[in-house]
Amino acid sequence: MTHPTDFLLLQARLADPAVFEAACAAGAAAWPGGRMQRMARSSETGEAYGYLALPARLSLDAQATAPVLQAFAQALPADATPRVSRLERAFGVAGASAGAEPHFHYVVEMDPEEGWRDELFSWYDTEHMPGLASVPGAIRATRLLNHDHGPLSLACYDLVATETLGSPPWLAVRASDWSSRVRPHFTNTRRTMFQTLAGARTD
Repeated sequence: MTHPTDFLLLQARLADPAVFEAACAAGAAAWPGGRMQRMARSSETGEAYGYLALPARLSLDAQATAPVLQAFAQALPADATPRVSRLERAFGVAGASAGAEPHFHYVVEMDPEEGWRDELFSWYDTEHMPGLASVPGAIRATRLLNHDHGPLSLACYDLVATETLGSPPWLAVRASDWSSRVRPHFTNTRRTMFQTLAGARTD
């Protein structure tokens, strides 16, 4: 099945950030016109994410990512468990600190509970993500759909510092009535704070 695709998500788990950066470069070279928009790694888990931006939105099937996966995997250790997924950009907004260097990349991944997808995505796009993007220290907020390896929804926040998450303005946005109503309907939730790697961009 084909899906609208704006990015390819390159994922691996490994100890050496430099090896991941080199593997992302190899994967990007396998897609003409593609460029790495963001690379980030969690120092706690070793999980690393690289976002390969396509030159334009394309409708792709899963097999279309095979050349990128092959090049990416060949540059990684055998136990790095590489994956490549098609990502569709569903929402994006510049933050209060747009233009600052993104030292951190915070990602909330989840699958909507059955029957709650429309309201959860409406909440994300009309209240939650615009509100969090307006907090000082937030550079950009982007929501993506993962069409290959779940969870489905990725809410991504480029941040100046980790302290942004605990700041009073951030906590105030999270404490809305709508947030309290919909958040219990997240399933398969993963929250990860990544440190951005060399080559990070803000666009």
